[in-house]
Amino acid sequence: MHPLLNIAVRAARRAGSIINRASLDGGGLKVRAKQARDFVTQVDEAAEQAIVDVVRKAYPAHGFLAEESGASAASEEYVWVIDPLDGTTNFIHGFPHYCVSIGIQHRGALAHAVVYDPGRNELFTASKGRGAFLNDRRIRVSKCPRLDEALVGTGFPFKELSRLDLYGRQLTLLMKGSAGVRRAGSAALDFAYVACGRLDAFWEMGLSPWDIAAGALLVQEAGGLVADLQGEQSYLQSGDVCAATPKVFPALLEAMRG
Repeated sequence: MHPLLNIAVRAARRAGSIINRASLDGGGLKVRAKQARDFVTQVDEAAEQAIVDVVRKAYPAHGFLAEESGASAASEEYVWVIDPLDGTTNFIHGFPHYCVSIGIQHRGALAHAVVYDPGRNELFTASKGRGAFLNDRRIRVSKCPRLDEALVGTGFPFKELSRLDLYGRQLTLLMKGSAGVRRAGSAALDFAYVACGRLDAFWEMGLSPWDIAAGALLVQEAGGLVADLQGEQSYLQSGDVCAATPKVFPALLEAMRG
């Protein structure tokens, strides 16, 4: 395992232990709204601080782009893109589908990724050019050949309700044209599930870089394709993204445009 990825795994597990302890606590969870339908807890903040502490101890000059604390780009060469608890609303309600997401950019390009589901103890990892893994087992995207046979993940544009009409048209096309659509509430895990073949495709609009970075690299290293809704590579900037197996991807992209 690459030294950077090893530190990312250590940081993700440290954050995961904080999340697991809090999930068993049964009370005392302090919740505040960052904006409508977007929440943060002291667990998000503690998990993020744990990640930052682990990384800074190993790589004090590296920069950060983190959901709760924002940007701290001490170095432009390496930037850690962090979502300490992707699926906070699920976590608040005891819905067991959330994760830690850590992506590492080297000179602006995604180089390493960790998505850790602490509840299931599932660790997804990837390094550029070295493949994707689930608990040290190599994973690949599914062999699904067609969109009408695909199980598709999605997420609602809850931060951008002005785009609900567009999303509704997309959802209608995918509900009619696929084997099924699922919305579980953690984009990073949706990407990971595409990477390991549990989903055949995924799309969402209005995401942040920390929602996408790690998961996008997982899918690519597992043999899948990732792009924005126009088929370009600006998804980290636009927040609009789709991912799928190579054979399903063209039809998914056509549905997004439709």
